[in-house]
Amino acid sequence: MSKYMENARTAFKKLREKKDVVILAIESSCDETAVSVVKNGREVLSNIVASQIDIHKKFGGVVPEVASRNHVMAISGCYKEALKEAGISENEIDAIAVTYGAGLIGALLVGINFAKTLAYALNLPLIAVSHVHGHISANYLSHPSLKPPFVCLMVSGGHTALLKVNDYTMISLIGSTVDDSVGECFDKVARVLGLSYPGGPNIDRLAKEGQNTIKFNYHEPLKDTFNFSFSGLKTAVVNFVHNSEQAGKEFNKADVAFSFQDIVTDELSEKAVKCTLKENSKTLVVAGGVGANSKLREKLKEKCEKENITVYFPDLKYCTDNAAMIGSMAYYYLKAGMGLADLTLTGKPNVPISIGE
Repeated sequence: MSKYMENARTAFKKLREKKDVVILAIESSCDETAVSVVKNGREVLSNIVASQIDIHKKFGGVVPEVASRNHVMAISGCYKEALKEAGISENEIDAIAVTYGAGLIGALLVGINFAKTLAYALNLPLIAVSHVHGHISANYLSHPSLKPPFVCLMVSGGHTALLKVNDYTMISLIGSTVDDSVGECFDKVARVLGLSYPGGPNIDRLAKEGQNTIKFNYHEPLKDTFNFSFSGLKTAVVNFVHNSEQAGKEFNKADVAFSFQDIVTDELSEKAVKCTLKENSKTLVVAGGVGANSKLREKLKEKCEKENITVYFPDLKYCTDNAAMIGSMAYYYLKAGMGLADLTLTGKPNVPISIGE
């Protein structure tokens, strides 16, 4: 064992008993370079995000190589800004946390290598955090009184799943998508409608001008399970648009957006509420970027109110990728004695959702 790891293990053990823990967290899994300082898993001292949306818009989606290069250019500045906004020095940091997966390998490695360098230079423990678990933890930042157990609806660009969160680090998978994630589906439908990246927010805005007038020709699968499937609906929307254009038939893009979004949010909200009831829970937590969708929020609030379920959504600033959620989850990893990484840490495109079972 290296001298660094000996010191890291000792410090990690002591931090589990420390009253106040300050974690500097780094997130670079996709196209946001983010650095945050979080105290005790709940108090955000700084939250710096350098977005690449404008860079990737012209490509219609994230280009991995371009994302990686821009992470390299942005990360040092984000780090300095995070310390400045938090009003602390490097000596006041107790641990470094970083997203190690899931995500784009090149993008992940930028954040991981920066985090490893910091941890080694400052002689601090390094905590490797799952991006998915970070999205769950975003709700702890938005709702100070929220505690497990609860059911979680995870809806993002990379994941669509229903989870049972029995404790902060005891998470089990109930159901998930068998093909496309809901965020991916939104982006592909947006592209065929000629909307810019990111597609989800643009479909949400356009749908407000439309009506539910279009019936898409597709088979509705997986009705009696807590799994999801969106590839059939996505293909049906694409075929509708292409066939209409080829036949010279006019159609209202806002109606397409409304009709598509209505189907998706119906399935998500109905299964989430049914799952919460089946798990004998009265708390539903929504996590991930698609959790910002206004129609999904509207339907979940309505359905949960009828069933006497309390539903929680992250603040909009914590729905999309950020490092504050990683710093929050790192704190709970730490308290559970999990996540301590050595300097061989690398990125992973996919990581297990379930932990502590």
